[in-house]
Amino acid sequence: MLLRLLAFLLFSTVLPLHAQGFDHRQWDALLQKNVRVADDSNSSSADYAQFKKDDAALSAYAAQLAAVKQAEFDGWSKDAQLAFLINAYNAWTVKLIVQNYPGVNSIRDLGSLATSPWQKRFIPLFGAKRSLDDIEHEMIRGSGRYNDPRIHFAVNCASIGCPALANTAFAAATLDAQLETATNAFLSDLSRNYVDAKGAHMSSIFTWYRGDFEAGWRGADTLGKFFALYAGALGLNAEQTAKMKSGELAFDFLDYDWRLNDVKVPDAGVSTGSMSPIWLARSFPVPAMIIGAVLVLLLYGIIRLIRRRRRKMV
Repeated sequence: MLLRLLAFLLFSTVLPLHAQGFDHRQWDALLQKNVRVADDSNSSSADYAQFKKDDAALSAYAAQLAAVKQAEFDGWSKDAQLAFLINAYNAWTVKLIVQNYPGVNSIRDLGSLATSPWQKRFIPLFGAKRSLDDIEHEMIRGSGRYNDPRIHFAVNCASIGCPALANTAFAAATLDAQLETATNAFLSDLSRNYVDAKGAHMSSIFTWYRGDFEAGWRGADTLGKFFALYAGALGLNAEQTAKMKSGELAFDFLDYDWRLNDVKVPDAGVSTGSMSPIWLARSFPVPAMIIGAVLVLLLYGIIRLIRRRRRKMV
């Protein structure tokens, strides 16, 4: 009887710990030390120079992430999994910047003609080399398991236009509250989202990932209904909230500031960087299709012209 009681107590103690997943305290300490939150709590900046000095600790945390097996991850709770993936994305983004710092004005500067920085497979995770896109678009958004649009305010792309990099690690036990805090903070930032007499002027995030915000989360099947959920953060009055829900407000999506979210803001203005044609096509499908059609027609015309000249020479 005593043995059964001890076994039960051991099982009841270990199971909750297992469900909570990974220990992110090392990442939490790095964030608290190296991320500065603005006075209004709506944005933050990263001290990449100090992150570089702390690269040994950052690398040690990255190694711990890489050591997690897929089977182990699959056994965690859904919140533990999502917290792990968000922290992994943010840590490896910081790692990418640190590896090239200083001299980085924008994360987009780290791309090439053929590959964006988000498509680089440099992350050892679950036994394979992964990219930031793999983590965000396949493991988080594409898995069908999490279906929470608030993740867009949690993953950080190392840019001023991006939602703030949190100064604490995400954790399973507090995940919902942390996602809610991040969402309210971003929507409260008048430099990136505001509503006036002309309509709603919102971050480009809401056009890039519009489908995520219209997928029915908390009953929001339109972008306006999602914004209405956060009427308080946006400072909407009753009339504006009603117009949001009914779709009467016009949307205007603001330019994105791709400058590095460093404590020392780059002097070069908004960096254009080098972008992958694939990433551009995915972000702007209609212009990409038009440009592609024009290029095809131009190429076809050149080929026909060359053939005619050859025939004349014969």
